[in-house]
Amino acid sequence: MRTDSRRDRVAAGSPAESGDTLTQVGGGATPATASLARLVLAEDSFIVREGLRMLLEAAGYEVVGVADDLPQLLEAVATTAPSVVITDIRMPPTRTDEGVRAARQIRADFPQVGVVVLSQYAEPGYALRLLEDGSSGLAYLLKERVADLEALAVAIDAVRRGETCIDSKVIDVLVRGRRKEERSRLGQLSEREMEVLALLAMGRSNAAIAETVFLSERAVEKNINAIFGKLGLELARDSNRRVLAALAYLAEQD
Repeated sequence: MRTDSRRDRVAAGSPAESGDTLTQVGGGATPATASLARLVLAEDSFIVREGLRMLLEAAGYEVVGVADDLPQLLEAVATTAPSVVITDIRMPPTRTDEGVRAARQIRADFPQVGVVVLSQYAEPGYALRLLEDGSSGLAYLLKERVADLEALAVAIDAVRRGETCIDSKVIDVLVRGRRKEERSRLGQLSEREMEVLALLAMGRSNAAIAETVFLSERAVEKNINAIFGKLGLELARDSNRRVLAALAYLAEQD
C-alpha cells in the first residue's frame, strides 16, 4: 500500500486550516495516522461509486467493501471491519436520509468506525440530525468536494481520530438560518417590548429602563420576562438571558 508526498501534506491538515472548504472540530491539525484507512463506500450510482473507489485506491486507501443501499451498507460494516465509512446521504430503499440513519447506527454499534456523509446540497436539517446524538467521528461533506482528494482525506483522517469535520458551506447555511430564526422571534415582540429590549441591549438596568419609558419597575420586569419567553430564553440564568436577548436584538441591527 503506497503513500505519496501529496497525501502526507493532506494528513497535516493544511486544507482545514485554510478555512476554504472544511471546519474541523476536536483536535486541530494533528499528525496523520500511521496507516491509511480501511474504507467501505456506499453510493447507489455505479459510476460515482467506482470513480470514488479508483480515486481512493490510487491514493493508497484500502476499499474493503462497497454498497448501493442501506441494508448492504450495514452488512458490509459488520463483516469487513472498516475504520471509516463514506456514504451518500440518499440511497435506496427510500432515497431520503439513509446516509444519516446509517451513520447514527454505525456510530452506536461500532464506535471505533468514523463516518463521512456526502450530500449533493448544503442541507442543514440533515447535518443537525446527523450530529444530534453526538458529533465525534462524523463528517458532513458536499459531493462537490469529492474530486478534491485533499478535502476528502482531511475528513477521513478527522473522523478516524474521533473528530468532527463539517463543510464550511453547510456552516454558512446554519448560521444564516439561526439569524433568520432570531429575527422571526423578534417579530413576535410588541412595540413596547421592542422598546424595552433596545434599552436592555444598551446595558440599562430595570430602574433606568423604567425611568426612560415611564413605567414602574414591576411593569418593566413583566415586559422583560415576556421578552425572554418569546425569545425562548426561559430556562437560561437571568444574567445569561439578558446577554442573549441583547445579542438577538443587536443581530437584527446588522
